[in-house]
Order: sequence, then structure tokens, then C-alpha cells
Amino acid sequence: MQGGHYYGFHRVTHSDLPLLEAWLETPEVEKWWGDPKHELALIMEDMDNPDMVQLIGMLDGRPIAYIQHFEVHAWPQKHLQDLPQGARAVDCFIGVPSLIGKGHGAKLLSMLAKQLAAQGVRVLCIDPDPDNQRARSAYVRAGFVEHGLIETPEGPAVLMFYESPTED
Repeated sequence: MQGGHYYGFHRVTHSDLPLLEAWLETPEVEKWWGDPKHELALIMEDMDNPDMVQLIGMLDGRPIAYIQHFEVHAWPQKHLQDLPQGARAVDCFIGVPSLIGKGHGAKLLSMLAKQLAAQGVRVLCIDPDPDNQRARSAYVRAGFVEHGLIETPEGPAVLMFYESPTED
């Protein structure tokens, strides 16, 4: 429980696809993620891939977000190629428009980062569009630090890292 709310995750299943389709069609998600049909096809394609972890973020038992994370070398991307083995990348969005900008994304992402750190993940990265200030602010609140502007196949992005504390 955080701030009077219960947060959690469950793995994406085929029964979540209609909800994901509706979320991808919302103007805020489409603005940053692109064509809803294309994105849904990618999500469906990755459902059976053990290298991709796809989650529904929950708020008080209600689905509100999509989060996916993967080992960066499983999906080679030039801007992530120098990260250490075991580093993971994360992508996410809040799917319920009335809950965007309320702090839930930062709390879900922070919770996930801590869970991954407890599993031994030392570096978690995310690369939002430079113009997506709302997302960038949420990621900073979740514990990510901006490390500069980079070029990706999709265009410019801000590379951000959550680095778990090391054991002394």
C-alpha cells in the first residue's frame, strides 16, 4: 500500500487484449505510442516470447496501466548496446485518461524497479520522447535519472536510468 492505494501487477493474458486495444486508442497513449493497431499487434506478437515481460499495472484492484520490460540485449538497439548484461529496458503508459498525471505511473514504476532490483537487476532504463514532459517527470519521481539526449530509430529520446543501490 502506498499513499492510501494498493498497487500491483498481473501478467498480460489474452483476456486483457480488448482493454489494451481501448487504451492504445486513447489520444494520450496514441500520441506517444503511435498507431494503435500496430502497437497491439506488437504486444500480441510478444505475448509468447519469454524475453518480454508484459504486465498490467493495478490500482486498488483496477487495471490502469501497461508495462513491459526486457533484457536490453534480447532486443538489440544501438542506443542500449553498451549497457551491461542483465540491464533491462521498460516501456509503459497509463491507459485510463482520468488517472494520467495523478502520480500512479511513478508509483507503479518505482514498485517495479524495486522488485527488479531485488531480483538482481542492476540497471533499468527507459527512453521517453524529449517532448513527453509528463512522462519524464513521472520517471524522475520513480527514481530514474536523465542521462542525456540520444537518437533512436524512432527519433530522439532521453535516456534515463534507475540504478539500484549496490551492496557494500
